Amino acid sequence: MQLLRTPVPASFFSVVLGLVGLGNTWHMAHQLWGYPQWLGEVVHTGAMGVWLLLLLLYAWKWTHHRGAAQAEMRHGVQGNFVALVPISTMLIALALEPMSRTGATVVFVLGLLGWLTLTLYLGGRWFTGGLAAAQLGPALYLPGVAGSFSAALVSSHLGWADWDQLFFGAGLMSWLALESVVLHRLATADPLPEALRATLGIQLAPPAVGLAVYVTVTPEPAALVAHMLLGYGLLQALLLLRLTPWICQQGWSMAYWAVSFGVTGLALGAQRWLALDQSAPAQALAPVLFCLANGVLGLLLIGSVWGALPRPTPGVAQAN
Repeated sequence: MQLLRTPVPASFFSVVLGLVGLGNTWHMAHQLWGYPQWLGEVVHTGAMGVWLLLLLLYAWKWTHHRGAAQAEMRHGVQGNFVALVPISTMLIALALEPMSRTGATVVFVLGLLGWLTLTLYLGGRWFTGGLAAAQLGPALYLPGVAGSFSAALVSSHLGWADWDQLFFGAGLMSWLALESVVLHRLATADPLPEALRATLGIQLAPPAVGLAVYVTVTPEPAALVAHMLLGYGLLQALLLLRLTPWICQQGWSMAYWAVSFGVTGLALGAQRWLALDQSAPAQALAPVLFCLANGVLGLLLIGSVWGALPRPTPGVAQAN
């Protein structure tokens, strides 16, 4: 009942993005190295379960905690995370497709329409001004960049020829437009408060997921472009590793799932590039990044379970 009394933040849907991404890497591991295919299916099934639970809790939030839901939507930072609701819905189509292609298409279209509506709303708010410097963080990537790249991945998987390239272009140009804005804010404004530092994990997603999308939607992807995206993604990953002690000063938080889409996207991009081109970087990095993605997601799952465990009240513990 505690879940019903406490409104679920939209940012929790990042768990779905991470699990879908991990399932995708296991499917590629089956194609490349003969790993068990059922492991990817298990992860995707878990992603569907988490998505359905969060969707029900989020609907409950809008019906029983409407003020909190509206405040989240209007917030300069939290509002961007609301985009994860339709984005996760689009990605769930990847997990649903082996069971029902028609069902996957319907879910994808519903998610696509919801994402487009929300992105136009948020984008229109940006165009009219009024955002403070403190609100210009990595969360800005979520509506336009993460949503477009996700739409490209799923539409390519469903066989929507050329539409996937359209979505990829929207995501790529949105990323390039926002990158300097976000980096300028991070470098020149006050440091991110502890509660927002975990959002830096989103910084990894554009080049990482962009790589996976590029090699998927391009008929003959160029090695130069693939290696450029892979190199920039690795640089972002190393920067996050260097900043981990500073980012984690607040202790455990579900906000750390923000890195999950990027770390699984980096592994998936390297795997898909390896499937197309046996270049030295792809051969060396794809297995390492696959192991890294599994390790990071494993730690996030352990942290989530540990964080959900009930804690005894200090006064009660002392009395006993």
